[in-house]
Amino acid sequence: MEHDRANGVDRGGATYAALDLGTNNCRLLVARPTGDSFRVVDAFSRIIRLGEGVSLSGRISEAAIERALSALAVCRKKMRNKGVSRARLIATEACRAAENGEAFRERVADALGLDLEVIDRETEATLAATGCTPLIDPQAEGAVLFDIGGGSSELVRLDRSQQVRSGPPLPRIAGWISLPQGVVTLAERHGGITVTRETYERMVDEVAESVAPFARAHADAALEGIHMLGTSGTVTTIAGVHLNLRRYDRNRVDGCWMTEQEINAVVERLLAMSYEERAASPCIGAERADLVLAGCAILEAIRRAFPCPRLRVADRGLREGILVQMMREDGVWGVAEAAAV
Repeated sequence: MEHDRANGVDRGGATYAALDLGTNNCRLLVARPTGDSFRVVDAFSRIIRLGEGVSLSGRISEAAIERALSALAVCRKKMRNKGVSRARLIATEACRAAENGEAFRERVADALGLDLEVIDRETEATLAATGCTPLIDPQAEGAVLFDIGGGSSELVRLDRSQQVRSGPPLPRIAGWISLPQGVVTLAERHGGITVTRETYERMVDEVAESVAPFARAHADAALEGIHMLGTSGTVTTIAGVHLNLRRYDRNRVDGCWMTEQEINAVVERLLAMSYEERAASPCIGAERADLVLAGCAILEAIRRAFPCPRLRVADRGLREGILVQMMREDGVWGVAEAAAV
């Protein structure tokens, strides 16, 4: 999706922007191609809770719209300052689910000149897979990718990645499902401030029902050669807590491995914390303190269905997938022809 209105810059340039307006976060990456990948030249992330209350009221609230407009204005300024020549600006579950989602898009276009594209769940899963594929262990048979969002969560069974002559590897998607549970919707239904073990297990059980059909189709004996690959604020938070980071450090989190026992230990720590203790944690903070255990419950349901011994953490996903897709479409890395495997 072209986006010349946002920047007014000649399209002959080679600066790309990818924006992901989710149920919980607004995130932007601005990047330029380099070698077989790309270099990020600017980024932005802000928790805006666009989908707050949508599962109950069916509408995006005025307060959430104002928060989104404020964040999107920052993104527009960054795109202009970096001379972005091509951009794709996507919106996900909150805009899909809200009855005033189209009116919200029109308001963004009128106020900021930004054209948001509401993508379907299959596109969301494919873009997340494209962004995360470089982190699949090349010695593994594949991976189970999960992307825990605010309003929905995507689960993708990936075979060994497809190597290409140039540019990042391409995903081989064996199957996918979009779960109707996200951290915001689950926390709104079950409560996120005070979470007892009983509340936590109720959340796990709800998600497990949604995961079950996909697990029956894809949780086979070959899982011993498979690892989990997680992208979302939930899994990066768990990694940050595991690493005892005093402040979040993407360089240490992105690509790190965690064992089943290490994940269990972090979840137990989080369950033992009060809301105030979670809010005080440098890797959680007040903005995630009421959502992190809902995210852990979604992850727990997935882990029980796919008992892989290793998890690789990805601080990347949709935005990187958008950038790779646009650059491939523009022939940045030549023809995406598979190499012999």
